[in-house]
Amino acid sequence: MDEQDRDAIAEAVRQAEGLTAAEIVVVIDHAASSYRTVPVVMALSLSLLVPWPLLALSETSAPRIFLIQLICAALLLGTLLWYGRGGRFVPGFVKRQRAHDVALREFTARGLTRTRQRTGVLLYVAIQERYAEILADTGIDGKVDQAVWDTIIESVLVAAREDRLRGGLVDAVRAVGAVLANHAPRRPDDVDELPNKVVML
Repeated sequence: MDEQDRDAIAEAVRQAEGLTAAEIVVVIDHAASSYRTVPVVMALSLSLLVPWPLLALSETSAPRIFLIQLICAALLLGTLLWYGRGGRFVPGFVKRQRAHDVALREFTARGLTRTRQRTGVLLYVAIQERYAEILADTGIDGKVDQAVWDTIIESVLVAAREDRLRGGLVDAVRAVGAVLANHAPRRPDDVDELPNKVVML
């Protein structure tokens, strides 16, 4: 996502907000978490098994067994951290929950709960997790069926899989703007309360 991509999405946000009193913020997160804990726990757990065959099948001294265990732990840790990067060992539902938690945090951090009519909407994308979500504040949340947001999100995920995330997000922002224009139309005294630029994490 280069500067031109971000500018195109920001322009789509500006145009969409021209139709509605709501505020739209787009957050693109490279990864919701590093997921390093899982490989570390796996490596340390596996290294606990190392002494047992040595104790049963040889007469190796305790200090030497401890040294072998430390070496095995270091090798396992390095290997599993490398192979497990990106959350390879983490179940999909855990990654989705982690991304959802980040989306909730960003919703608050980006000021979407402080708009005048409580009409803030977050479009959050976590690339590593292949996850996207739309969160709406209380002024919008009860008025839009979740299936509408799900349809928009599915189009973003399809675009991301086809390596056209920029176009997918531009289309999604326009679709969100059209939905919001029906439920929170622009008023004469509306002002742009939040920046339109894309937030990259």
